[in-house]
Amino acid sequence: MSVEAREARQPWILLSPALSAVALLLFVPLLFIVVYSFWLRTATGADQVGFYLDNWQEALTDAFYRDILLNTLKIAAITTLVCALMGYPAAYFIARSKGNKAILLLLLMLPFWISYIIRTMSWINILGVSGAFNSVMLSVGIIDEPIQMLYNETTVILGLVHFLLPFMVLNVFVSLDGIDTNLEDAANSLGATRWQAFTNVTLPLSLPGLAAGGLLCFVLGAGTYITPLVLGGPTDAMFANLVFEAIITQLNWPLGSALSLMLLVVLGALVLIYNRYLGMAQLMKGLG
Repeated sequence: MSVEAREARQPWILLSPALSAVALLLFVPLLFIVVYSFWLRTATGADQVGFYLDNWQEALTDAFYRDILLNTLKIAAITTLVCALMGYPAAYFIARSKGNKAILLLLLMLPFWISYIIRTMSWINILGVSGAFNSVMLSVGIIDEPIQMLYNETTVILGLVHFLLPFMVLNVFVSLDGIDTNLEDAANSLGATRWQAFTNVTLPLSLPGLAAGGLLCFVLGAGTYITPLVLGGPTDAMFANLVFEAIITQLNWPLGSALSLMLLVVLGALVLIYNRYLGMAQLMKGLG
């Protein structure tokens, strides 16, 4: 074998462990899900092996699944917008801080040290009928009886913002931290106000980070099922809850597989659109 051929094979040899892990842990399970989606759940509870389109027909034509999917995308979009409005000022403050960025970033990362489920359930102790908020309001005489604030769409969005806001802040921070502050000084020296320098220089240059954070928040928000399960009511189920219900509760793996692939295609299309116009490099910076 020639030297050129050996050198061409070396990168693939080095990548083979990682590629094998990705294949076994991602593509093989995904292939099983694709196969399951064409099986059929019989009346006896057994899965009939074959190639049937019944699950896909039900998932694509039933208005119930369509409405839940649209509601899921709506909640994810609202959550992403709120995270952007709250996360950008926080990221700007951290990026422009002098000497204490490491401490602020550490504080930002602290929530990740606590289980996502525990963080979500903590809102029950805050907003519940006997929670901290109602207890304070009752003690100062603002209300006469506890207010029911849980188990609605608003609390689902609140829980998702609590979960996803650090991802937005980190992505925007990475983008802002890479912008040379001398550009703002140059704009100011040319007669621009601080607001004009921000809107015409800093904000446009930080949009890739904002878009990366928005994509991450939207995809993670649309794919979650813990938050609506804990903080939502009967009418606040999201699409991932339907997948969980079909597979875990009803043991209907074929229908659950079709539903999960349906959500995967929708979110995958969004990622492809993002990659087409903005690229994945900025997202990788935020995750790194």
